[in-house]
Amino acid sequence: MENAAYRNGRRKTMPEDPNDTPPVTRADRDGVALLTLDRPERRNPMSEATLRALDAQFTALAADKSIRTVVIAASGRVFSAGHDLKEMSAHRGDADRGRAYFTEIMALCSKVMMGVTALPQPVIASVEGIATAAGCQLVASCDLAVASKSAKFCTPGVDIGLFCATPMVALSRSVGRKQALAMLLTGDMIPAEEAYRIGLVSHLAEPGEALGAAMTLAERIASKSGPVLALGKKAFYAQLGSDLEAAYRQSSAVMVENMLAPDAEEGIGAFLEKRPPRWSDR
Repeated sequence: MENAAYRNGRRKTMPEDPNDTPPVTRADRDGVALLTLDRPERRNPMSEATLRALDAQFTALAADKSIRTVVIAASGRVFSAGHDLKEMSAHRGDADRGRAYFTEIMALCSKVMMGVTALPQPVIASVEGIATAAGCQLVASCDLAVASKSAKFCTPGVDIGLFCATPMVALSRSVGRKQALAMLLTGDMIPAEEAYRIGLVSHLAEPGEALGAAMTLAERIASKSGPVLALGKKAFYAQLGSDLEAAYRQSSAVMVENMLAPDAEEGIGAFLEKRPPRWSDR
């Protein structure tokens, strides 16, 4: 399934099997890459194939200088229902009761989630439906998130005896400690308005308009200098893990290097001359 807004864009796919349709599709337009989780009939699970497809797409995007913003959306009524529990449970019959496979999947999922942060481009989640467990983790991992007012979020592992420990990592870095624990300990579904209030999502949209709003936001960000966006995103996450003094020291060094960069010289010059800037990556 292809988003209508991107029918005329350059489309790339990452197949999970030569005889199957891809679990993740990509379409590029005007400096924005749209990645779509495309297993609506299965509630877009974070299956092994989907995780490997996302990992491959992130690797390609990191090297693609033409892309300045990334949007992650999903086909159907569910953004993602999280890990494919049937796929994982099938390995309980392994000699080690699935330990090796579970370890591999958790490592792959962690790599994908960290890959969102590591991408030089800002990443925006577009959530129209439900995002649960690792699906909620993906939303929390994105730099920004636009949610339909009809969207819902939860980390329900506790309901089936499986605490959402890896979603906890992204969730606890997006919302307050008590709000994160409330979601993790109860498994309760929270509406989009509550997700917005606690900071899990950054923007709300009317039902059916999340993708359009996410694309408008992405295109607005993509109009900026790509090198500056990459520098700023990297600096933002670097300073989060530092104490106040170290954060200012690191950020001051970033400002110095940024001031010496061609796009800062051009941007400041354009501002003073009251003209549009001409960025180096255009």
